[in-house]
Amino acid sequence: FLFLNRNGLPKVAVNYESMFRGLVRKYSKTQKVALPKVMTPHTLRHTFCTTLANAGMNPKALQYIMGHSNINMTLNYYAHTTSETSITEMKRLIA
Repeated sequence: FLFLNRNGLPKVAVNYESMFRGLVRKYSKTQKVALPKVMTPHTLRHTFCTTLANAGMNPKALQYIMGHSNINMTLNYYAHTTSETSITEMKRLIA
């Protein structure tokens, strides 16, 4: 537990999700482009991991950072490819 609530008790997931929903509402009220309707702290984790995978991070390093016990979790959910990245990778291997 990293933080305590007003009563001195450890904050739990529900506390963070509630705080996060409030931040999303405030952001959406003040910005021209609102955030997606479904936005959770886990959404940020997923976005972070997807961004690293798309940038070409080594899947084993990504597995370690994300704390996945099995590489299949990392590869099946985050290591997606596009035709453009496939062509680029083929060219890299041929060179």
